[in-house]
Amino acid sequence: MAEAFTVQDRAEELAAFLERHTRTLVLTGAGLSTASGIPDYRDRDGTRRGKQPIQGPEFRRSEAVQRRYWARSMVGWPVLAKATPNAGHQALAALEASGRIGFILTQNVDGLHHQAGSHAVLELHGNIHHVKCLACEAQFPRAFVQAQLEEANPDVAQSMAMPLPDGDAALEPDALTDFRLPHCVHCGGALMPDVVFFGDNVPAARTACALAQMETADSLLVIGSSLMVYSGFRFCRMATQSGKPIAALNLGRTRADDLLHLKLDESAEHVLPLVAQLLDARPPGLPPALIDHRGTL
Repeated sequence: MAEAFTVQDRAEELAAFLERHTRTLVLTGAGLSTASGIPDYRDRDGTRRGKQPIQGPEFRRSEAVQRRYWARSMVGWPVLAKATPNAGHQALAALEASGRIGFILTQNVDGLHHQAGSHAVLELHGNIHHVKCLACEAQFPRAFVQAQLEEANPDVAQSMAMPLPDGDAALEPDALTDFRLPHCVHCGGALMPDVVFFGDNVPAARTACALAQMETADSLLVIGSSLMVYSGFRFCRMATQSGKPIAALNLGRTRADDLLHLKLDESAEHVLPLVAQLLDARPPGLPPALIDHRGTL
């Protein structure tokens, strides 16, 4: 009969891993943000849910694709806009502040690491809270664009739909010919979220920074990612090739399961606060008395 492990046992294993490796590079994915109310992309087997996402080249080429994207985004955005960091994000900020982890690479575009107080963070796929003009490259807050959308499309704004990852929604309007797209207030150009769409590449400078962080790290910790997208899986391959151990904290299987030294099939929001408590990690200025017996920050 297999030995049963508690969440506390798993937290102790991960705490020991971080104690052995003082320059751990952390790679986070959508599974870290589900406790903040943001749906993830895949099930426990790593299989993608729903339809294939909009491709970047399609978005830039087709006004019809832009209408579909912005209509769905207008309805789904409020869920993402209201999301706040969960205990997992907060624990990572505490671990960073206490020198227990190195750099954080995130595949997420929700901005919750920064909101939680982490500083050494690189958003591999950009930040959904920013929008750019495809013509003049002006930048706008996503909230500003939301106001444009709702004012121009009040009927669609009242639609109800199931939230999907990254501010999308399961909305398939019968006709979008009358949907009014947002536009650049400077040049009238088309707007696009400042994120890496499927079919596009991570910018070269961002990739170079991420690879440099992997070079200087002494281990890799994957949190909340199935690693099915190569932009994340590549770091596991790099770590393996250079003999650096890999740990993963993820509900369900990952693409790198056969490369892992430590696999924790647990929720990050439950394990990470316990790890922070075990390592006496807390944000600057937070006294120990504010960390309760459950490890909640």
